Amino acid sequence: MEKTIAAVSTGAAPGGIGVIRISGSRAVEIADKVFLPADNSSLLDLKGYRAKFGNIIIDGEKADNAVALIFRAPKSYTGEDVAELSVHGGMLMVQKTLQAVFSAGAEPAEAGEFTKRAFINGKLDLTQAESVAELISAQGEQSLKASFNALQGALSKKINSVLQRLLDASSSMAAWVDYPDEEIPDLSEDELREILTESKAELGALLDGYENGKTVVNGVSTAIAGRPNVGKSSLMNMLTKTDKSIVTHIAGTTRDIVEESVRLGGIVLHLRDTAGLRRSEDIVESIGIEKAYKALDEAELILAVFDNSSPLGEYDRDLIKRCSGRKAIAVINKTDLPDALETDEIKNGFSKTVYISAKNDEGYSELVNAVEELLGVADFDSSAPLLANLRQKKNCENAYNGISEALDALNGGMTYDAVNVMIDSAADELLSLTGKKASAEVVNNIFSKFCVGK
Repeated sequence: MEKTIAAVSTGAAPGGIGVIRISGSRAVEIADKVFLPADNSSLLDLKGYRAKFGNIIIDGEKADNAVALIFRAPKSYTGEDVAELSVHGGMLMVQKTLQAVFSAGAEPAEAGEFTKRAFINGKLDLTQAESVAELISAQGEQSLKASFNALQGALSKKINSVLQRLLDASSSMAAWVDYPDEEIPDLSEDELREILTESKAELGALLDGYENGKTVVNGVSTAIAGRPNVGKSSLMNMLTKTDKSIVTHIAGTTRDIVEESVRLGGIVLHLRDTAGLRRSEDIVESIGIEKAYKALDEAELILAVFDNSSPLGEYDRDLIKRCSGRKAIAVINKTDLPDALETDEIKNGFSKTVYISAKNDEGYSELVNAVEELLGVADFDSSAPLLANLRQKKNCENAYNGISEALDALNGGMTYDAVNVMIDSAADELLSLTGKKASAEVVNNIFSKFCVGK
């Protein structure tokens, strides 16, 4: 990579400071053209991990006080020479400084290009690079911790441990097959079986934890559903701690889907407050009800709301049926009013039932516990290795299947060279997972999803 790139690495909004990052062989030279240290020295003489206070120079004039920070290759985020200019965080000043950096010879960075260079230069593997994007977009506490641990190499270490075991077995078998007359230590069938069994178990554990990990990292699409006036909008407001949804005693107040993401315990729920489930002659409300049923069908989690102060009705029973076999929690609202609801049908239809008074903000912690238990994240270990996306899962599945086939072949009496083909196939999948053997198309697709500046 010969071009030197630059971009704003702070948020696209006014702030205390704005940081322009420059990376490439000419990074320090370019920064030196737009930054004058207060002591009139040159950035070209500055060692790595050093900073200078001074001024941004635009069109030959001092434009802002700033700090220049220099990192020398290979000890930088990208593995290249890097310069970072921190200016006051007004958007105009940040953009004018970036334009001056471009005029001095830098080229605009593409989405994710800094992290892509870090990957290409061996500073990160592909799982760590993906965790950078997850860390930036993390909304929940558990997601933040899990993403950081992935960045620290939790998944990489686990995958590389399994991979090394497979490669050692493969090389031993290949040497034994290719050089039968040499005194090469024999890999016994029992030893090979143990290696394959352990490797399969470790990958299986990663796959078993995928859904819970996805829930923590990405959050859960959640529909709040129920007939009119059961308190769906009140529940929405209780969870968001705002007046996001309009609350009245008039049936049919919510006519469209109201959406909001909230942190509930250690995870994020992408909430959708839907129109009350009923028949309606009102055209607008009917459209909202149709959308509500669609949201119900698409949701990963359903909060089915029932009114504690009124008997179970036709649409309550329909909702219970629609939630059958789904991840759904029965939320019995209005516990502040006299009981009139028979709950046996509800409790028989749901694995979790929670009593709340959304009006009085009661039952929140019980709902948090029920959600975490139902989604399997109550005891989630954010420090454990975690498959974070479908790409990683697919590679892991393919490797798992390859090891399973190798075990079956070994137990079926097939020769080592045949077993080794399957082991090599599994190893290739793990190499692709960490990026050591990933195609350019896969790599480009991953980094295209990053924000510019990272």
